[in-house]
Amino acid sequence: MKKIYAFVCKAEMFLAKYLLFLLALLVFGAALARTLNYPIVWALDIATFLFAWCVFLGGDIAIRQDRLFCIVMLTEKLPPKTQLLFKIVNYCIIAAFLAVMIVLGVWLSYTTRVRPFQGIPGFSYTWVTISVPIGCLLMLFTVMAKVREYLKAMREGAQIRKDQAMTEII
Repeated sequence: MKKIYAFVCKAEMFLAKYLLFLLALLVFGAALARTLNYPIVWALDIATFLFAWCVFLGGDIAIRQDRLFCIVMLTEKLPPKTQLLFKIVNYCIIAAFLAVMIVLGVWLSYTTRVRPFQGIPGFSYTWVTISVPIGCLLMLFTVMAKVREYLKAMREGAQIRKDQAMTEII
């Protein structure tokens, strides 16, 4: 199972990097073409598609690497076990939010199945909206893994290094 998860993580990083590169290239090319009076009609639609996938794949990468925005002025003064408890509660709240987003994302994807892109006939808008439940599902797996590791760290009396990612619990 760890090998599968490692493969998914590598694939996710690869996709996020190259989709972002394609997005930047497409937006630049479309702006240049528009300046030369040769607008690319489908560029906005593909940019929307690429952006949606970059956001949700990047969100999972950020959670996995502990790059979420947080203010620790108060919690860093607490004992290590209490800090871990706060992290666990926080991730449980995030998990509940992600579960709701998965359900609503599936519904959104279903309702947009017949909506085509304006500039690309035959390409369903569902390819954009399906990024919500898939991305949130990936994030939910990551959050559950973090909660599991933090619970293990609490039982063992370990501390978390402030400068290290989730897997660097000592």
